[in-house]
This record gives sequence, structure tokens and C-alpha cells, in this order.
Amino acid sequence: MIDAKTLKNAGPKNRLNGIIDCDVHPHPKSVDEIKAYMQPPWRDRLQTANTRGIYMNPIHPNRLDSFTPNGGFPCSDPDFMRQQLLDEYGINYAILLPRAFATMYPNPEFATAVAAAYNDWLADVWLDHNNADGRCKGSITVAPQDPMAAAKEIDRWADHPHMVQVMIDGGSRAPYGHRQFYPIFEACERNGLPLALHPGTEGVGINDSQISGYPATYIEWHTGLMLSFQAHLISFLTEGVFERFPKLKLVLVEGGSAWLPPLLWRLDSEWKGLREEVPRVKKKPSEYIRDHVRITSQPIESPEKPEHLLQIFEMMDAKNILMFSSDYPHWDFDSPSRAFPKMPEDLKQRIFFENAKELYNLD
Repeated sequence: MIDAKTLKNAGPKNRLNGIIDCDVHPHPKSVDEIKAYMQPPWRDRLQTANTRGIYMNPIHPNRLDSFTPNGGFPCSDPDFMRQQLLDEYGINYAILLPRAFATMYPNPEFATAVAAAYNDWLADVWLDHNNADGRCKGSITVAPQDPMAAAKEIDRWADHPHMVQVMIDGGSRAPYGHRQFYPIFEACERNGLPLALHPGTEGVGINDSQISGYPATYIEWHTGLMLSFQAHLISFLTEGVFERFPKLKLVLVEGGSAWLPPLLWRLDSEWKGLREEVPRVKKKPSEYIRDHVRITSQPIESPEKPEHLLQIFEMMDAKNILMFSSDYPHWDFDSPSRAFPKMPEDLKQRIFFENAKELYNLD
């Protein structure tokens, strides 16, 4: 736990009993910073860190005030990130998720090399240095194109004191419940690390789109990001992944949350009539959620009446599965001081701190 003196100096604007931000995106100063951790021939093939191509925000992808004082890329300076995010809002811990977009590449060896370089960079720049108080926690990036290599990468970093989860992109050639991904789940389970799923490469590179075809605009693509989450979660549940890996935890990051209750209602209803098709699913799909799935808050759905969102939170058991995330430094950043108006304090404490504290074994 961050000591009282640190919290006292952590900024006056929104100091709750504790805040864990579960989605912060560190970025290299340039692609050369990542290349420094790569070997030939892969080093020479990494051309650009901008990999989302046609699905980029047409206005600006980041907060305009998040550029570093010397004009550097947003969230490329650990000290400035701490000043603008951690200290401004009194955040105890930031869970860092770099955006390597490794799942988009057709060459699995190259994808694995990119993921490994991002892990080396994250540990060196953000976790081992510029992190004396341990407030920054990392995510191990893996490329699921080669599940065995991904498992080895998880084992390589699992003992690092500040690596707290494994992460893969939502873009994929197949739903993630399929058995070719089992080596990744096995590595997560034996190392006691949650698996985080983050959107961003759906329909990009080699990846299929989880919707009907390819969107024409960013607004359509961005609005539909949660659809890939739904497809992957259904796959996890109907393929019996949580029966096979009873200690596995799945974290769904940056896809909103209000869609979860009706999805589970429909899936439970289908399971009642079709459960002989999925004998590995021993109970209603919704009953696996509390033990195995966590979901982050950003982007927070904003109905005209805040009480409607609270009703959805009750339906989805938010008190036990929802975790706060800001998505710093992106354009749709959710400020801790403005999130969840009119929320009961006990529920706010669970969402802002306790659920993530328990998942990541933080003090």
C-alpha cells in the first residue's frame, strides 16, 4: 500500500480510499526505442508504431494536454504520466498495457519478437526504472499466433515483481476459447496471472472482423469494439475453458460493460436447451463470471438517468467484477473525479479499488 505521506502529496482532486487504474497505455518515444530491444532480422522490419491504419481517430487519438512538456508522444514520459495521472488523482496503482498490436502480423516469429521487445522495454523503462514506489504494474504482451512461444514468454516474465497479468489483443483469427490457445491459458494458470483481453486489432492485418464485414469509419469500428469481447467471452464459456482451467481469470479491458447482463441472459437461455452440445459446461454460463471474469469500466456508458446505470451494475454483479479504468492518455479518457455520479460509496470503493486489489494481489 502507498504510505500516507505519498497519498497526502498525491493531488487533492479526487483522493478516495484508494484507486487502481486498470488501463493505462505507455507509449515508446519512437519506434527506435522498441527496435533497441530487437535483434536482426526482425529489428529492421519494424517500421512504425502506428498499426491501426484506417481505423484511427480522425480528430486525434489522445488527450491534447497529454503530450509531454518537450512535445513528446503522450504517455511516453513516466514522470509526466505520474504528474498528470497518478498524482493528479491520487491513484495508488496504474496497470500498464502497452499497445504492440502483435496479433496483426502474419509471421508468427516476427509477432513474437515484437511482443518480446515491448516486454523488455516496459520492464526497463517503466517497471525497473522510474518506479521506485512500485505504483506502476505491467502486463506481459504475447502473440497468440504462436501459443507455445507465447507460453514461454509468459514464463520468462512471470517472476518479475511488477508484472501482474498477461495481455492479448481482441483481434484474432479464431475465438479465443478454441483449444489451440490452451498453452497460453496453461501458462497463465501455472504462474497465477490473469489474462487481459484488449481491443484494437479487430479487422486489422491478418485478423478477422467479429462483426458483419469491415466498418467504413472509425466511429462504426470504435462503437462495435465490444462485439469482439462478446464473441470471445461466449467462446470461453461454451468451450468449457473455465472447467479445464479452474484457476484462470479473464479481464476484459476497454470494451464497456453495460452489454454483459443481456448477453448472459441470452446465453443462459440457449444453454438450457442446448447444453448436451457443450457437455464440458457444467453449470449456467453466467455462473462462471464471478469466479473467472473481471471487466473494466472504460468507456463508461452514460445514460441520461444515472440510476439506470446503477440498475445495470446490480444486474451484472458490478460489486464483485467491475474495475475502474481511465484509458489514459486516449481521447475518451474517463476521469476518476467524474466517473460514476451518485454511486453508493461502498460500491464505488469496490469498483475503484477492492476488486483490482484482490485480482492483482496488491497491498
